[in-house]
Amino acid sequence: MGLLILLGVFAVAVAIGIPVAFALGIAALMSFAFEQIPLLIAFQRITAGVWSFPLLAVPFFIFAGELMLHGGIAARLVRLASSTVGWVRGGLGQVNVFSSMLFGGISGSAVADVSALGSLLIPVMKEKGYDADYAVNVTVTSSIAGIMIPPSHNMILYAVAAGGGVSISALFMAGVVPGVIMCLFLAVAARIVAIKRNLPIEEFAGFSAIFAATIFALPGLLTAVIIVGGSISGVFTVTESGAIGVIYAILVSALVYRTLSFEGFITAVRRAVRTTGMVMILVACARAFAHMLALYQVPELLTELIFMVSENPIIVLLLINLMLLVLGMIMDMGALILVVTPIFLPVVVNLGMDPVQFGMIMMMNLGLGLCTPPVGACLFVGCAVGEVPIERVLKSIWPFYLAILVALTLTTFVPAISMTLPGLVSG
Repeated sequence: MGLLILLGVFAVAVAIGIPVAFALGIAALMSFAFEQIPLLIAFQRITAGVWSFPLLAVPFFIFAGELMLHGGIAARLVRLASSTVGWVRGGLGQVNVFSSMLFGGISGSAVADVSALGSLLIPVMKEKGYDADYAVNVTVTSSIAGIMIPPSHNMILYAVAAGGGVSISALFMAGVVPGVIMCLFLAVAARIVAIKRNLPIEEFAGFSAIFAATIFALPGLLTAVIIVGGSISGVFTVTESGAIGVIYAILVSALVYRTLSFEGFITAVRRAVRTTGMVMILVACARAFAHMLALYQVPELLTELIFMVSENPIIVLLLINLMLLVLGMIMDMGALILVVTPIFLPVVVNLGMDPVQFGMIMMMNLGLGLCTPPVGACLFVGCAVGEVPIERVLKSIWPFYLAILVALTLTTFVPAISMTLPGLVSG
């Protein structure tokens, strides 16, 4: 009965439009009250959710991403990608994918990717004769690179939800190869669709233009190198790397590029504060919700249910992927990471999978959920920027979904894709 109250209250709260973070908190408090557990313990669980040193890195990464967004980095990355891959058929589609790969490694946010690069590229693609739905499809699906390619604050949330036993630096390294492979598959899909639709072709700008674009983009690209490289090398912690990344982003945007105005800085601060507040409230309430799930032994029950269906590791992993995909379609990514990690992680560990690899599987699964209705934030932002109805986009986006699913399948069943880089660094 208690579990029914927990899940039922949460489902009703979400259905009537209450934000997911508050829905988690309300459901948890109702369950605490039903079990006659003192509410003092409930609020202790809530405050304990944000009492974590690694979480201090989250606001720094968010702020660094906002500074990059408002500091002129995106335009320079687009110029680099355009000079490098823009000369093939449907070249701006390739530019879009590789710009997302570069910018994603700096912003760490899929929604920021769609907002920044979409505002730059979608109007240009439409002016050049590209179909609006094609421009939105490429922009939305390639934005997942911001989740996979480090630094990513969602990986920090996963490490916290996993109980602190997973190295954030290892997660950062593990995301590089799956993220690049996913972008390559998306580039192939973009190329095939461009050929089928006979989309425009751009002229080759020349090697001198590539060299110049690289020089201009290099200071911005070094942001990710400093953040990730410093934490992996042990020069400073992940939290310290986030703070240094913020300082470096300010220096590059204000002194090197000179494109960060005071108004842009204030906007970046305001957006970072709001996003950080949302994340921290979500973490706090999700921790209380996860406490009740553990009390009701949901992880154990779900493990038994899955193994009742099949004990074949391939079937089990396919089932978990399917459940993550469905959940990603109907629930916010941050909340899902915090809630389902304690549930599914013991299952995959029993199968012999490394928690770092499962983190990559979860990131890509839930990232795809950002591109699918009914709760796909990236999909809605992309359609708004491109001024295209969602129905039209959904009719033509399936080749890009397929590209992500192929990358997800490889990440699930080929451990070396995720684990080679972390193994090299630790070794």
